[in-house]
Amino acid sequence: MKALRFGRHAAIAVIAAGALALTACGSDNATNAPAANQTATGPKVTGTLTGIGSSAQGAAMDVWKTDFASVHQGAKVQYSPDGSGAGRKAILDGSAQFAGSDAYLKDEEYASSMAMCGPDGALSIPVYISPIAVAFNLPDIKELKLDAATVAKIFRGQIATWNDPAIAALNPEVTLPDLKVTPVSRSDDSGTTSNFTDYLAAAAPEVWTDKAAGIWPAALSGENAKGTSGVVKTVTDTPGAITYADDSAVSGKLGIAQIKVGETFTKISADAAAKAVDAGKPVEGRGANDLSIKLDRTTTIEGAYPIVLVSFHVVCSSYDKQETVDLVKAFDSYVVSDAGQQAAADAAKSAPLSKTLQDKALKSIESIKVKS
Repeated sequence: MKALRFGRHAAIAVIAAGALALTACGSDNATNAPAANQTATGPKVTGTLTGIGSSAQGAAMDVWKTDFASVHQGAKVQYSPDGSGAGRKAILDGSAQFAGSDAYLKDEEYASSMAMCGPDGALSIPVYISPIAVAFNLPDIKELKLDAATVAKIFRGQIATWNDPAIAALNPEVTLPDLKVTPVSRSDDSGTTSNFTDYLAAAAPEVWTDKAAGIWPAALSGENAKGTSGVVKTVTDTPGAITYADDSAVSGKLGIAQIKVGETFTKISADAAAKAVDAGKPVEGRGANDLSIKLDRTTTIEGAYPIVLVSFHVVCSSYDKQETVDLVKAFDSYVVSDAGQQAAADAAKSAPLSKTLQDKALKSIESIKVKS
């Protein structure tokens, strides 16, 4: 473990040193000694950066904060995983300097962000890609095959027991128990819920008649709990329960469904999630440096896993203070770098950004400025 951590820190130092070398070109600093506004590993940043948002980003954020602080002494990132909805609210009302969100800003949120972030509004920058697991607690069963319509019926309460004919038809080789199905949803405004219901609404519209939303439909039965950890604990403690959660939070703890894509069933994995993201399209009507992505939930690409979240850091395109600009740019440049993405993959089983998306993210981050 120590060797992995050393390698990761070394990678951060190499990247930061490269940035320093580029900055030094054309400067009057003829020696190799750092300038007054530089550290030995890159531009000097100080102060505290405050973020609120996605609990799905929790494991990745823990390692990002630690690694960033180890390189940028005098700078600190604090993050409260209160849910994507809370994060977006915080960036819009100015109580946080960035939000972690498992959904890009809605049109009305983007429009209102101009009041806090200037005429170019807020930027949604992808930092974390992860599949959402359909996870269940069934004795001696660790894997099932499910299609979109069956998943939708389960979470609408239309399938009451695990040996229901719809589940049995997809899993003829499995002995299913006569056990009550207990759907468990998020009680908070959640980007994971938004992504999951977006999949259900697109892939099983004849069953899932509600629109995609971050808040679970109140009319549906079942149990609920706050945050990723809350739903996972509830399912772990409840035989027959099923939920949707970031894969990193359930792997090894619960059974996980394969999802039907086209004519085959796809196992959950980082690579399968990345394939689905690559098939996504930019959201229209946003600024030139915004990177909101509309996913294709009905993709038939072989090996793609469509129940995936692209988690964003929502940042302002401009801030009041240079110190804040420098902190945001330094932190998120690390997060989307090779080192940052590998750190997240090691800690949370996420899928690294593709090179194309990584380059776009860095360009977006570089555009952040002080308000004029």
